[in-house]
Amino acid sequence: MHKEILGVLCSGRGTDLQSIIDAIGRGEVSAEIAIVLADKPDAYALTRAEKAGIKAVCIDRKKFDGRQPFEEALVKALDEAGVTLVVLAGFMRILTPYFVRHFAGRIMNIPPALLPSFPGAHAHRDVLAYGVKVSGCTVHFVDEGTDSGPIILQAAVPVLDDDTEETLGARVLEKEHIIYPKAIQLYCEGRLEVDGRHVRIRK
Repeated sequence: MHKEILGVLCSGRGTDLQSIIDAIGRGEVSAEIAIVLADKPDAYALTRAEKAGIKAVCIDRKKFDGRQPFEEALVKALDEAGVTLVVLAGFMRILTPYFVRHFAGRIMNIPPALLPSFPGAHAHRDVLAYGVKVSGCTVHFVDEGTDSGPIILQAAVPVLDDDTEETLGARVLEKEHIIYPKAIQLYCEGRLEVDGRHVRIRK
């Protein structure tokens, strides 16, 4: 089987990154992480990568004059590492069409929401404010919109009456750690077929 080369983009703790590192270690994902990029120097994801012997690079957004030069630096680092699939794991920046087109059909993301409901950066807050009974997470291919690309996998959790953003977020995160490695493995196996908005999983 052809081995995919992953480039993981993070902004924070990197728990989704860790779940992918662990799944690769268990032999559940037939891919290799070539590089982890973070847009903040204090992102703990960089430490996780270093501990796993993975190249970890901070491309600090604040040091660039605008989004284009910043994204050009990201693209350069990913291309030089030979990345075939870009994995967004808690990367808190909206990517421009320039970046998305460069890796068209080869970028995944996992927002903590059952898309198309509650897209954006404050899903848990919005879920609790709206009073829905079910939330969850979605792995999707990234397109030029916000959390709007074709959906690969979803997992649901109940929203409890006494939930806070933290308690709901923790339950959703457990599901993220299960379905993100699964989605990446389906990609590695060449089983994801995109037809417009639909992603079909081949047997």
